[in-house]
Amino acid sequence: MADTTARVLRLLGLLQGRAMWTGPELAERLGVTTRSVRRDVERLRELGYPVRASAGIGGGYQLGAGGTLPPLLLDPDEAVAVTVSLRLAAGGSVTGVEESALRALAKLDQVLPSRLRGEVEALNEAVVAVEGVSMPVDARLLSTVARACRDKVRLELTYSARDEATTARRIEPYRVVAMGRRWYLLAYDLDRDDWRSFRLDRVHPDSLHVTTFRFTPRPAPDAVSYVRESVIRSPYRYVARLRLHAPLDEVAARVPQNAGTLTDLGDDTCELETGAETLDHLIGEALWLGVPFEVLEPPELRDRVRELAEILAEAAGDGGSVPGDQET
Repeated sequence: MADTTARVLRLLGLLQGRAMWTGPELAERLGVTTRSVRRDVERLRELGYPVRASAGIGGGYQLGAGGTLPPLLLDPDEAVAVTVSLRLAAGGSVTGVEESALRALAKLDQVLPSRLRGEVEALNEAVVAVEGVSMPVDARLLSTVARACRDKVRLELTYSARDEATTARRIEPYRVVAMGRRWYLLAYDLDRDDWRSFRLDRVHPDSLHVTTFRFTPRPAPDAVSYVRESVIRSPYRYVARLRLHAPLDEVAARVPQNAGTLTDLGDDTCELETGAETLDHLIGEALWLGVPFEVLEPPELRDRVRELAEILAEAAGDGGSVPGDQET
């Protein structure tokens, strides 16, 4: 009976892992006859799993949807990924699902093997989620980096810069930050003797090596603030400071965490520091905010605003005059 139960659970795992299996394929994987496969499929159906069967060329067995929601079979990597995602969602990083995420997390925590709890805790302790991310990252790389942050061990890796130049790096990992569309690692770069932020999608997964050297944590900057500053400044040709004639609360929702830094100046004004590759892109971002603004720096942005103001005034039929020739 124990062998039969284990085989049925393995069959369920196979059906969940792929859209379609033929009878002979399942029989080979399970080490049984196709007749035994048919019997095990019937057992799954009796338990409420909607297993569909189709005959002929291209036919086979398929786990359908509908009916009651049966328990899932997850491999270790999937279990860690689901648990961490639920904890992030329960913490409010996914709007509107906090309560449902908490209920699902409570159920999953009851059955999570103890050997996987360390993986989950490592990711939880190492990851700071500021905003949801859409850029995929290698799950094993993320898990390895998170464990290194937790265990305080040095990492060696190969990193691709923005210009695609690669360098070997020796680092002391501190914290992973999920911000905007990407994942970042705040770490102390031993060769440069300074803190650095690394985009995880630019780390070569095959090059990542966890050393046996443990380190004593240094006084570290705030991970979120450091990464935000790095994202705003380092990748861009131009960094601008704008005075916005609107309260900070009014514009904060329109400025993503990784797009700029807002400072309250009082008197219903605030300052925005942001970066871009082109002056026109900076102007477009400022106009999109929909509030009056002044260019504080750089001077070339001020000049470009004047040029565009004349072009727009002429396009509107105003003869190219800009009333008062004021800074925008």
